[in-house]
Amino acid sequence: MKKITIIGAGSVGTAAAFYLAEKRVANILMIDIEKGRAKGKALDLMEAAPIRSYDVHVDGSDEFRDMEGSDVIVVAAGVVRKPEMMRLDLLEKNIEVVDGIITQIRKYAPKAFLVVLTEPVDTLVYYFIKKGGFNRRKVMGVSGVLDSTRLRQFIAEEMDVSSVDTTAIVLGGHHDYMVILPRYARVEGIPITELLPPDKVERLVGRTRKAGTEIVQALKTGSACNALGAAVSEIVEAVIRDVRRIVCGPVYLNGEYGQKDICLGVPVMLGKNGVEKVIELDLTLSERESLDKSAAVVRNTVQSLGLEKSKEEG
Repeated sequence: MKKITIIGAGSVGTAAAFYLAEKRVANILMIDIEKGRAKGKALDLMEAAPIRSYDVHVDGSDEFRDMEGSDVIVVAAGVVRKPEMMRLDLLEKNIEVVDGIITQIRKYAPKAFLVVLTEPVDTLVYYFIKKGGFNRRKVMGVSGVLDSTRLRQFIAEEMDVSSVDTTAIVLGGHHDYMVILPRYARVEGIPITELLPPDKVERLVGRTRKAGTEIVQALKTGSACNALGAAVSEIVEAVIRDVRRIVCGPVYLNGEYGQKDICLGVPVMLGKNGVEKVIELDLTLSERESLDKSAAVVRNTVQSLGLEKSKEEG
């Protein structure tokens, strides 16, 4: 059976493990440097298996060497946002964490597909590729799937319809400059621009941009975990099952959408080789300008890392 390793056994990593277990696609290993933490979380998840009817095995460890042979690695370690923090405030705190993780992945599972959750996700996807030297088709962030599912839920609430019948596409960075495309947000194939007045559409767009902050401010001592875990499971299932599914998320762009040497959220096709294809939408002038602005925000952050001369594998 395939193997998934989740680095970080906090609330996000544990949520990811649960949703992945329910997908029944692979055995799961949770790793956390705090001794006993991952093991305890794994035991708890396994004791839910008879009720939830998943037959994959979930284990925990504090040793990175145990991730050897992993097909997919989910990076869920690092500091999470607090109410007074912006996502970019996390870069300095989390870069040291990521450096250590890169070293361990290169040693024990250099060919695994990587799903990055650690914030700021767009910048750190780039960092994994440039600093870690990982194949750009084998690294992706979770934020696009997360932002899209948030918008889908808000649409369902506004229209009192099933969220299952909604679709949405969110491009760009995972910040206030994310590019939300209302004409691609639909209910059973019908654009919300044909179903809702402009002011309600704009309100949905605004709430989606601030959705993470809304949760952080409500919790005060934590951040989103369940929607993140569910988003991870969608990405990982697509890769392991090779279902060629199209989802949104930050990946490395090499000319697509007019962007080069940057990681931005765009629609991609996922399969057994990772990012099989970047899907280029025919954007309007206004949408492209918005994407350029979003890219500029991400690029400014990336430039502070001094990685311009590094090269990724593949």
